[in-house]
Amino acid sequence: MTKTLVGWHIEVEFAEEAPHTAAAALLRLPDGRELRARGDTSRHPADPEQDRVGEEVAAARALQALARQLLDKAHEEIDELGAVPSYPL
Repeated sequence: MTKTLVGWHIEVEFAEEAPHTAAAALLRLPDGRELRARGDTSRHPADPEQDRVGEEVAAARALQALARQLLDKAHEEIDELGAVPSYPL
């Protein structure tokens, strides 16, 4: 049995303009495709400034969107090749 080690790297960049934080996520796939997604959050005026928390929420939202794109891509590929249809979550 052959084992192959594959690694993917996701880049996440932030833009902050209080009280708004935006995250942009980029995933480069081995097939050359790139998937990009954004996530945003806004701090409630009554909440204290915590840049790290805004980054975490915005990044989580961007990664959720990226995960959805990756699932959609996988389902399309399964449907193109297989006799049995895939069932998206």
